[in-house]
Amino acid sequence: MISIIDASKKFNSKRFKQNVPLLIMFVPVIAFFLVVKYLPMFGLVIAFKDYNFADGIFHSPWAGFKNFQMLFNNPETLGIVRNTLVLGILSVVVGFPFPIMIAILLNEARKLIFKRFVQTLVYLPHFFSWVIVGGMVITLFSQESGAINHWITKWTGNPYPFLYSETSWIAIFLGSGIWKEAGFSAIIYLAALTSVDPSLYEAAGLDGANKWRQIWHITLPGISTTIVLMMILSIGHVIEVGFDQVYVLQNNVVSNVSEVISTYIFRVGLQNAQFSLTAAMGLFESVVAFIMVMTANQIARRFNQGLW
Repeated sequence: MISIIDASKKFNSKRFKQNVPLLIMFVPVIAFFLVVKYLPMFGLVIAFKDYNFADGIFHSPWAGFKNFQMLFNNPETLGIVRNTLVLGILSVVVGFPFPIMIAILLNEARKLIFKRFVQTLVYLPHFFSWVIVGGMVITLFSQESGAINHWITKWTGNPYPFLYSETSWIAIFLGSGIWKEAGFSAIIYLAALTSVDPSLYEAAGLDGANKWRQIWHITLPGISTTIVLMMILSIGHVIEVGFDQVYVLQNNVVSNVSEVISTYIFRVGLQNAQFSLTAAMGLFESVVAFIMVMTANQIARRFNQGLW
């Protein structure tokens, strides 16, 4: 018995030495998460303090839950949380299927040149900043000088306020987000599709299944684990609507639907220097996102598809 334990220890020691180069390569990743992700969490303490620059984070007086009471007694807060949830849920519901569809269509393409050309076109927008994308959107949809309104004015005589109507603004918000990120997100599904056994398609073809049947009964079940994983991660971002996209597209006319938690934190926290109040809002946002991810994972576990 002792000899078996000693052999196991020697094996583990040998394996550890073999993996030392990999562990060293992993050190920068650990350092990144510690410095950028975990260390700033100590700053959340200002949500429970009357923070000021003179006293700093640790010496500012304690305020308890006063900032949270101020936050949730503010009638503006309910509208901000509602806008964040609406835009976040719509982004997931409307945008989630597009990367899957792009990946399946690219996987079915047989002409290599055509496939590479389309891949480049759909991947490219991801590398544009939202400042550039926002400028392109305004160039297209501006009421005064937009390219689309130029033709609408010729046909109807009156331009349409795309960026100043709440319904059309939400549609543009969703469409620009899908156009920018769907192609790059499809890479994950393309990688998952490589694990699907090609012989299954051959067998289905011999049984008379057309392409749509093969996609429905082979392709989608084959990448179902990846789809569930990505869905859980997407749900975690429902309440974390990106600041950049909203900020470059919003205006005062549509503030009733475009003011979200991230823009509120920028406007009140950075511009008005109410750091404790917006830290409380940020903590609330993180707690809600955590609860949503845990809930989504619990639901997925019922179908044996959970992350943990």
